[in-house]
Amino acid sequence: MLKIALTIAAFVFHSAALAQATPVGLWKTIDDKTGKERSLIRIAEAAGVLTGRIEKSLDPDGDKNSVCDKCTDDRKGKPLIGMAVIRNVKQNADDKAIWDGGDITDPDNGKTYRLRLKPHDGGKTLEVRGYIGPFFRNQTWIRVE
Repeated sequence: MLKIALTIAAFVFHSAALAQATPVGLWKTIDDKTGKERSLIRIAEAAGVLTGRIEKSLDPDGDKNSVCDKCTDDRKGKPLIGMAVIRNVKQNADDKAIWDGGDITDPDNGKTYRLRLKPHDGGKTLEVRGYIGPFFRNQTWIRVE
């Protein structure tokens, strides 16, 4: 009986650890240029596709009613809070530790980049890489939950 209970417990803890090693959850964004906390982004999964929305601005001097003036798509003029900045990301078929194939939009400049997400430290941090052609920019986000 003890052996069965230990097996079940190991499975539950292993499953919980794997669940945390995904991009799904609440993340604190850190500006790669200034090192300052910028916002909270909630990444959610639906039918195997990830979407990330701005949940809260962490800029004490920022306007809480800001809109994306520089966006050039359907997000132009829309409020930043609640905006989907990550779209259409899926787990990589060849490397299950990576999620890619979608894009991320920087509301500061309105540019959209191809995206790669890769959890590190057992899912405590998230490497966020945006690409335009051969050029890329990395940020490390910190899990809040």
